[in-house]
Amino acid sequence: MDDVIPLPTDLPQVTGLLASRGRSGHAWAAGMWQQDPLADAVVNDTDSAAGRAVRTALRDGIGDLDALPASFPASARALLTQVSTAPEWLERDRLDRAADVLVRYTAQWGLVLGAASLLRGADNRVAAMPLVLTGRYGNEPAVRSIEVGAWLQQITRRGGMEVDGPGFQHTVRVRMIHAHVRRHVGALPDWDEARWGVPVPQSYMAFTLAEFGHVSLAAMERLGARLRPDELADVYHLWRYVGHLIGVEEALNPVDEADHVRIEEFYSLTSPGPDEHSKAFCRALTEQYLAPQLAAMLPGPDAWRQKFALSTMYGMSRIFLGQQAADALDVPDGVAKFVLRAARPLLLGLDQTRLLIQGRDGATRRGYVARDRELARLRAEQEMTHDLVDSVPGAVGHQG
Repeated sequence: MDDVIPLPTDLPQVTGLLASRGRSGHAWAAGMWQQDPLADAVVNDTDSAAGRAVRTALRDGIGDLDALPASFPASARALLTQVSTAPEWLERDRLDRAADVLVRYTAQWGLVLGAASLLRGADNRVAAMPLVLTGRYGNEPAVRSIEVGAWLQQITRRGGMEVDGPGFQHTVRVRMIHAHVRRHVGALPDWDEARWGVPVPQSYMAFTLAEFGHVSLAAMERLGARLRPDELADVYHLWRYVGHLIGVEEALNPVDEADHVRIEEFYSLTSPGPDEHSKAFCRALTEQYLAPQLAAMLPGPDAWRQKFALSTMYGMSRIFLGQQAADALDVPDGVAKFVLRAARPLLLGLDQTRLLIQGRDGATRRGYVARDRELARLRAEQEMTHDLVDSVPGAVGHQG
């Protein structure tokens, strides 16, 4: 691991960033060494009853915490109290509206989650290192993508983010997975906390929100999905609540589009760039999963479909990531990016026509059906019997 560039305070870019961004820049840099005290306390509790208590509460319902016996693990009580207490700013009706919006654009969102969101995160080898060290990076990119999709499926459904709802449960499970990864990776001799910060730090958890928030929304717009300002605001409100549940501190939890964009900028400025693991993940995700999925939807001879789909997916990634990041990840260049840019007005027109014919409510209903059907197909195709990695025996964070 000696080839990894020191991060972040040794980088000249960070000095300039802190000077020009003030408090928010300092919060980002400090967040590289900040963990999640509540979730980490549960995982590090020497009495394994704390972890079991959280798992049981997520499975059976949190219930009345005031009625719990005094012997209930204090670390579990503290975490469950935080996640079950709604922040003052939360407007729950907006969460359902956001789910409707995202599901209405199931086709576009499904494409960009891989070609934009996951690859945007791969542009930083330090952020990706915990996945490398836990064996969850280049291996089985399709399975990892479907696991992400399973989480997003539960977040984006009406009532999903209610306390004890499926999206709520999955998000807290993801939070606990992060805590297990922090403990596991932080104890490895390969991890240099002084240079790289803590594994899965506050700053990178905040970037995950931008990764699935603004990064995907901006990419969807390039595919003709033009959302209204109120729809965008609702989506950002959903991700703010996800950040609250997943353990992002308020100082870093993004509120709106401007916050998401700022987080993306900080992530780029403090990134040492990708490494060979990142490039291998990009190739594996595109060539073993994204391109074959697109090819399966196309007519014509198999050889032509495979070649066209691969060129198209790499072209999308170049558009979504930008030339500099795409070059760093060794994304092949070609004419596909020009064709896709030229097709943007047509895609926008087709989507507006779809909404006129189906109506927004009709498009939303169709979106839920199509999304759930597609995820079921992908799970069957990969012979997946689990949803998140904590259900995989032997994986870090497995709950037994």
